[in-house]
Amino acid sequence: MVTGAAAATVCYNIRQRHPSLELPLIDYDLALLFQPMLVLGISIGVGFNVIFPDWMITILLIIVFLVMSSKSFLKGVQTWKKETIKKKEAGRQLELNTKDNAVEVKTQNEEQVTTNGKQTGSNESKKPKVSLIDNICWKELGLLTAVWVVILALQIAKNYSTTCSVEYWVLNLLQIPVAVGVSSYEVICLYKGRRKIASKGDVAVTWRVHKLLIYCGFGVLAGVLGGMLGLGGGFILGPLLLEMGIPPQVSSATTTFAMFFSASMSVIEYYLLKRFPVPYAVYLAVVATIAAFVGQHVVGKVIKILGRASIIIFILSGMIFGSAISLGGIGIAKMIKRIERKEYMGLDDICSYQP
Repeated sequence: MVTGAAAATVCYNIRQRHPSLELPLIDYDLALLFQPMLVLGISIGVGFNVIFPDWMITILLIIVFLVMSSKSFLKGVQTWKKETIKKKEAGRQLELNTKDNAVEVKTQNEEQVTTNGKQTGSNESKKPKVSLIDNICWKELGLLTAVWVVILALQIAKNYSTTCSVEYWVLNLLQIPVAVGVSSYEVICLYKGRRKIASKGDVAVTWRVHKLLIYCGFGVLAGVLGGMLGLGGGFILGPLLLEMGIPPQVSSATTTFAMFFSASMSVIEYYLLKRFPVPYAVYLAVVATIAAFVGQHVVGKVIKILGRASIIIFILSGMIFGSAISLGGIGIAKMIKRIERKEYMGLDDICSYQP
């Protein structure tokens, strides 16, 4: 379901442009920083899913989702207040311009629309059209795809080895230099100024190594939680990008882009473990794909009408909170049934696991 929704959203967003800059909506440098660590974390999380009992995963899911939904909601309120201030300032400026140029407004109306289109929203039609090929950063996309393919190949090879054998652990450990190497390359480039997070605009940012490494650590954590809970890690990565000061539209698009790689990796790994009901998953993927296309279109229209990108943050917060209630409730119900049947609810041995 997550993979289907992510694929549909990426297909929609990959053609879109940044809301205020001449850039793609997806920030490929951000994706290059987080995606390799996210995919690595997914591999670890899937292993934890086998080891940890369902009740422990359920409790962890509820705690993480409630914390992330609260942080997202507060960030949404903060962004809403900033948007309100900007709208009032824009209204005052427009009123002053109208009073000072009351006579010239009629004759210079077209010029005012082109020069002040940022306030009225009409500048979108004036932006130059960019082809799909030019809207994709192919070098970064190639690196991201290469990481995904290499780690996937290691996972498939691991599936044909004996669990907990030397070969099994070597194939597991080989994922680390692949993911760490690509993310380290991006960290070094950002630190030395050879690359920059362009979606932040003209804001001057001096990246410190420890801060970039912390971000990479959060990428791994998002992947571990995503793999363990059967999600793509976007519920962790999305709020993190917002905290970094990334615009909500870019944060949502970049998170979904990175999540597509991690979620698809999670699907394949669960399939290899034979913990993946194919017919049920296909049905959910189709429904989620259709819903994603409709949602992107509707939300985009609402943002254009209201001029408030903070709506995306509130939607994210609501989705996380809803997931905490629904998934948590289902998990608790299953846990109660297992307690009534007096089933074993301790840790499992991954070495004795049989797909």
